[in-house]
Amino acid sequence: MKGNGIGGTTPAAWVATAGLILVVAVPFLAVVLQGIFPELGRGSFEAPFSSLITTLADDALLGMAGNTILLGGCVVLASALVAVPLGVFRALYRIPFAAFWDVLLLVPFMIPPYIATLGWIMTLQPRGYLQQLAGFNLAPFLFSLAGMTLVMAFNTFPVVYFAVSRTVEAVGARYADVGRVFGASPARAFWRITLPLSAPGLAASLMLVFAAAIEEYGTPAALGRRTGFQVLVTGIDLRVTDWPIDLPGAAILSLLLVSMSLVTFLLQRWILARRSYQTVGGKPQGKDKLPLGALKVPVLLAFGVVAFLATGVPLLAILATALSRTISGGLSADNMTLSNFAAVFQNSSGALGALANSFSLGIGTALITGLLGVLAAYTVVKSKLSGRMAIDIMTILPNALPGIVVAVGLILAWNMPGLPVTPYNTGFILLLAYCCILLPQPVRYAAAAFQQIGDNLEAAARVCGASGFTAFRRIMLPLVFPSLASAMLLVFALASRELVASVVVAPVGMQTIATFIWRQFEQGSVGLGMAMAFIAIVITTLLPLCVLGAMRKGGFIQD
Repeated sequence: MKGNGIGGTTPAAWVATAGLILVVAVPFLAVVLQGIFPELGRGSFEAPFSSLITTLADDALLGMAGNTILLGGCVVLASALVAVPLGVFRALYRIPFAAFWDVLLLVPFMIPPYIATLGWIMTLQPRGYLQQLAGFNLAPFLFSLAGMTLVMAFNTFPVVYFAVSRTVEAVGARYADVGRVFGASPARAFWRITLPLSAPGLAASLMLVFAAAIEEYGTPAALGRRTGFQVLVTGIDLRVTDWPIDLPGAAILSLLLVSMSLVTFLLQRWILARRSYQTVGGKPQGKDKLPLGALKVPVLLAFGVVAFLATGVPLLAILATALSRTISGGLSADNMTLSNFAAVFQNSSGALGALANSFSLGIGTALITGLLGVLAAYTVVKSKLSGRMAIDIMTILPNALPGIVVAVGLILAWNMPGLPVTPYNTGFILLLAYCCILLPQPVRYAAAAFQQIGDNLEAAARVCGASGFTAFRRIMLPLVFPSLASAMLLVFALASRELVASVVVAPVGMQTIATFIWRQFEQGSVGLGMAMAFIAIVITTLLPLCVLGAMRKGGFIQD
């Protein structure tokens, strides 16, 4: 690697490169090599591509791939139907209590999908909360493609809602008003002016929803398996957890899933890079927003219904189950108790150990990804090293690596024969998995911050005698710290409750929050699992907010 003469750039690049190779390249290359050489686990390169032919000839593969695309497409459609109308109204009209609705519609994104799915199961299953309150259940609907689609859409639609509301708000109503001056009807002005101007942001958000849907493990595992609806994620899981273990087959399915995710990610980047539609008027003012008039009641009702279904139902179901002495006792006053919460804090079934493990892993993941993220972003954005493109590619690659693929890659990489030391079957393997999955968050935030900082600040420090490390530590790092801190807090929250990698590669005897909840549900201790789920949601949502508030109050982050 050749530097540009700025001291400290090359050391940062080497540290970032070493970390990215360990965290990202090793598991990815292990999956690729295992897919090509089925006997690689035995130290042999014999019969290359033989497993590829066998796996691709499996009739079940076509069904799993088709189901994956079908489920992703259905979730995209459902998310758009829910989010686009709400986002458009939020952007163009003066919605009463708008900030309140934004918070309520953000909460579903903060609830882990598998926990929300368990809440829906408790609500809609036979003798569930809906049947206790209304006399009927919707179990046939829930355990179907339509049920999975709805549950997953309620978790992902905030991505589309906020993208649409912010994009359309940036466009404003003024351009449509000009169209109406020239004779266009309100509907024609919206379809021919406002929507095309907002299309790139909308399409990119829908691509993100598709990627999230095809990578999701918890909902298809909890709902799809009961009806035989297998997708690639659950198919990979079966190959690495059920006997006989089929690591080559799992690697090939993983590569197929990576290909789908990569195509989706590249489409999203291409859409965002387009400049077919531009506005020159800047951010609209509040006066651009229109009064709702006769639409006030229907629009508020729509916001209320969506907020209740997406936020209220899962949270209320989780809390009701956590407070239930027994599930069969139902929603009765004498069945309400705090014993499940007490059991968590009394370390029943290792609950406190699971909390400690998850929070320790979350903190470690936040620190490691924060360090790698800021060094990699600095190298890519601020240096002129010849190898920075390779670093950029390795920071982008995790976007296309679903959690199940990362888990499979780590199993393959660290189970190779002849390794003198391996993190497999230790907590460090989970740390590597979390870092790979969540690395893009700090990189993205830090890169955006570095792009807004001119080169003259660092150059002035060097002219005044500061070393490259001193200039980075005293000038560059403080300037990007607000964005980096926000990303690290998000990483902590997501890592603390990550499911799929935890289920697949967690060491024997080690529990995390996610595996604790999942196993309690499978073993019938639903109340205990839901108590842990509620505690996890509260802590991983409120703790980052409190830390951010304290940092703002202390002047570390400016509003």
